[in-house]
Amino acid sequence: MSNSSNNTDPRSRLLKLLPGFNCGVCGYARCEEFAHFLLKNKVEVESCRFLLQEIFNENRNEIREILKEEDVIPEEEKFVGVLDGYEADFILHPLPGERSCREVLYPFTHKELKAGDVVRYRPLACPITHFAKILSEDNGLITVHMIGPCHRIDPESDFEFLDIGICMVGGFEGIIEGNMPRIGETVRFLPGHCMMQKVHSGVLVQLEGKRAIIEGIDLKVWAPPIKG
Repeated sequence: MSNSSNNTDPRSRLLKLLPGFNCGVCGYARCEEFAHFLLKNKVEVESCRFLLQEIFNENRNEIREILKEEDVIPEEEKFVGVLDGYEADFILHPLPGERSCREVLYPFTHKELKAGDVVRYRPLACPITHFAKILSEDNGLITVHMIGPCHRIDPESDFEFLDIGICMVGGFEGIIEGNMPRIGETVRFLPGHCMMQKVHSGVLVQLEGKRAIIEGIDLKVWAPPIKG
């Protein structure tokens, strides 16, 4: 019997009814993503092979009842990456008064780095050279603001910086515009300052109002691009 009177958000209700095997047969790496796109009417219930088994008959019927409910998810603005055509859950904007989202970097260098230094580097899996100012350093991790790259590449410039090669981006901090995620949820987001407008993915580890910290950053996004 459907729990249509349940006050829990529809995606959480769907997750409780899905098999939870994260098998990827439906085309999504996780059941959480499958639930997300079920609600957006971009995938059919039958795409989950396990739901077709007799043991899941009741779950399948209840899922269909949830999807029949009016206004399950209101119409919303879509945030789509320019480079890859993937849909993001939200845009991550800078904190108030700051010029870009904060990023936590893992630099593969033995150079001594400190707050105030300007560094040139390339994020792992990104083809674009970045310039950033270090806000803080903590046991080898640096928190930075972007200040480039376009106007900082001129070799004739007297602009001073440290070249630290390739860095791994470990985290982002900023303000969410769009769907509000839950703590521990894997999210797809567009950093507002990203030159390529490439959708990133990561895990939301902290949320205060709309101020979010996302870690475990990956440029691979386990969802099909938007068609149309």
